[in-house]
Amino acid sequence: MRHQASQSMLDTMAAQTGTEIAHDPIVVELYTSQGCSSCPPADALFSEYADRDDVLALALHVDYWDYLGWKDPFGRAEFTARQKSYARAAGERTIYTPQMMIEGTQALVGVQHDELKAAIKDDLDAPQPVTLDISGSKGDYQLALAADPPLSQPAVVQIVRYLPEARVDILRGENAGQTVDYRNIVTEWRTVAEWDGKTPTQLNVRFTGKDKAAVIVQMLKPGARTPLPGAIVAAGRLE
Repeated sequence: MRHQASQSMLDTMAAQTGTEIAHDPIVVELYTSQGCSSCPPADALFSEYADRDDVLALALHVDYWDYLGWKDPFGRAEFTARQKSYARAAGERTIYTPQMMIEGTQALVGVQHDELKAAIKDDLDAPQPVTLDISGSKGDYQLALAADPPLSQPAVVQIVRYLPEARVDILRGENAGQTVDYRNIVTEWRTVAEWDGKTPTQLNVRFTGKDKAAVIVQMLKPGARTPLPGAIVAAGRLE
């Protein structure tokens, strides 16, 4: 079971004890492809964060490089669509690989070691905007959400499933002849609930299968036709 106190309680506890209070893990999304020659160095950097408790590293393989001669078996059109939504939210017209998105707000294109490290540290040092309590086990969980102060925009609760690791021999395309170790490969990313970001709420989530799971609470930004992804305000592993 995981329990997190309210932000005011956290501040009081920190002041009284002088100890650092745990922050939700920082969500780092890597947009990558086995058909992209620039991606292996980013995959390697990403792997350095895959086992950190304070980071939830999630690799989303896109499908728009499949035409180069190697179809990425992990590539999904819906992950390409998610990356495009981030681009629209930022007013950009082009998407790139490799690209990392930190907490839904900061995009890093290419391999930027120092910038990634600094972004994670800054987010860990920032206040936790939403209290996320997780209880339960074995695919049956209860979630409780509260925001103090209330969020400025509504949010969605998302369940992410991912494969911890896989080694792939790439036979064709730009990376032909390489063997690459991939980490935390996303297999599913779905919305299970909407939340106004103001009223404390509780919900149950259930799932089956062996892939690991996490919950992500993400604010929504207004879009021309549909809402766009905004800041990630809470996250946790479902273990």
